[in-house]
Amino acid sequence: MTEAEIIKTVNNFLVEEFEVDESKITPDANLRETLELDSLDYVDLVVVIESNFGFKVKGEDFTTIHTFQDFYNYCYKKVQEKEVA
Repeated sequence: MTEAEIIKTVNNFLVEEFEVDESKITPDANLRETLELDSLDYVDLVVVIESNFGFKVKGEDFTTIHTFQDFYNYCYKKVQEKEVA
C-alpha cells in the first residue's frame, strides 16, 4: 500500500466511523481533539485500524500520535512492516 492509499483509507473510515467532517482532517490537526475521542472511541479506532490494515495495535502506540500526520505515519510504518514480514 502506498502512503496516499493509506491516507485515503484512514480518512474514509474516520469520516464513516467517527462522523467527522472531512475538511477538518488535515495533517497538522490534533487527532484526539478533532475526532473528540474518549477512551471508548480509542477502542473503536483500534478495531477499525486492525480490520482495515490487518496489524495489531497496542495502546501505548498512541502515546506518540498527536496529529493526523503522526497517525498516517504510524499506519504506513505498520503496513510496511507487515508486508515485509
